[in-house]
Amino acid sequence: MKGLGTSIPKGLKIGSRLVCDDNSGAKIVQIIGILGWKARHRRLPGAGIGDIIIAAVKKGAPQMKKKIERCVITRQVKEFRRPNGLRIGFEDNSCVLIDEQGLPKGTEIKGAIAREVAERFPKVAAIAASVI
Repeated sequence: MKGLGTSIPKGLKIGSRLVCDDNSGAKIVQIIGILGWKARHRRLPGAGIGDIIIAAVKKGAPQMKKKIERCVITRQVKEFRRPNGLRIGFEDNSCVLIDEQGLPKGTEIKGAIAREVAERFPKVAAIAASVI
């Protein structure tokens, strides 16, 4: 997996709810774990754009509800700064369901995704509507 060229603020914590932006059947997911997080005593783990999370499906198709899935965060409300000085912030927090190899479970993504996600997960970017 490719590293990011910028420092992404970790605006999403455990317990945050996100919109699932693909057509896999999940609508709303809740973060229950973050992969690759280095622990600090009594600190809640945080996640930002491009991070892989473990999420529980809260709303969606009946066969998807209560399932535990891997997701990659594609948009976050907390703005971040790109190396060229541009600040980017989205209207909502969203994610896309992926499998263990980093391939998306859905076949299309309805909204836009950040360019940092497209660099790290090219298969996710291939099915996205737009990359910002």
